[in-house]
Amino acid sequence: MGLNAKQLAQCTVDFDKDGKQSGYFNLPLSVHDDAWGVIRVPLAVIKNGDGPTVILEGGNHGDEYEGPIALGELIRDLDPGLVSGRLIFIPAINLPAVNAARRTSPIDDLNMNRTFPGNFNGTTTQQISAFVNDALFPMGDAFLDLHSGGSSLDLMPSSVIEPVADPVQHAKNVAAVTAFDAPLVVVIDNRGDTRTATASAARAGLTVVGTEMAGGGTVSIDALDICRRGVRNVLAHLGVLPPEMATPPRAEPRLFELPGSDAYVISDDDGVFEPFHRNGTMVSRGQPAGRVHFLAHPDRRPAELVYAADGILYGRRQPGRVKPGNCCLVVASPYGGSLK
Repeated sequence: MGLNAKQLAQCTVDFDKDGKQSGYFNLPLSVHDDAWGVIRVPLAVIKNGDGPTVILEGGNHGDEYEGPIALGELIRDLDPGLVSGRLIFIPAINLPAVNAARRTSPIDDLNMNRTFPGNFNGTTTQQISAFVNDALFPMGDAFLDLHSGGSSLDLMPSSVIEPVADPVQHAKNVAAVTAFDAPLVVVIDNRGDTRTATASAARAGLTVVGTEMAGGGTVSIDALDICRRGVRNVLAHLGVLPPEMATPPRAEPRLFELPGSDAYVISDDDGVFEPFHRNGTMVSRGQPAGRVHFLAHPDRRPAELVYAADGILYGRRQPGRVKPGNCCLVVASPYGGSLK
């Protein structure tokens, strides 16, 4: 009988021990210059008494920084005596991508957030996903997955609702996401893709909170502040941290959703994209959105792109260079469903 994901990964922490521990889970990696080596993925546990178990993930994409920074601060600074329950931190879960500052892993070129529930007999990225799905999710009651737009997108800071069919789980997700207290709350289904970490956690029955914290491959001062406060707010909401560690809500959140394929403005051409609007601008279906310039052919007129949905400009492509199929802009429309 072969090993499962939990047995394959060698952990240096005891998940059932009270106090604060920092260590790793090790996965085998056999490469040209190291036949029997391992990848040491950072892992930390803070446990105290009884209460929920919350799994906090950052670095699913290696070029998204606000989440890993906020989680590292909690690992270093949080007094275990303030915790009621257990916090499991995986702040740089896709370590090869984090070290390379890439969305995808340099080992197998996979996007970790499209590999869940993983495969412990697969590539390195699939094995990491399998460990999270098979070993960590069964321990958890809630899951925070902290993202930003990465190198290719600049997104408005927001908390994200993972759509689920069960009304009880949906209500828990909505309450936790609202407690995060981001300026926007956005329902995102990732074009219906079920291979994301949040979709996998939702299938496992966990309460799920996602985020998008700016992007552009940099650290946003404002988004990092939102992320720091938001994580503490959610942990206080879940009862793992005392209520006084949360900050009072600033305002009623604005609710949006990505309206399917109409949310995305896609380039048909190879060139340089010029956006017409800043993030946060209200836009309309059919309105000119930007144009693609052909710098090597100055006699050729730019190709104009238009919006396919009404709403707010939620995100813009960060690199100017585009090719056919690149997402240039993202529109979030006012949420038309029920959050009850």
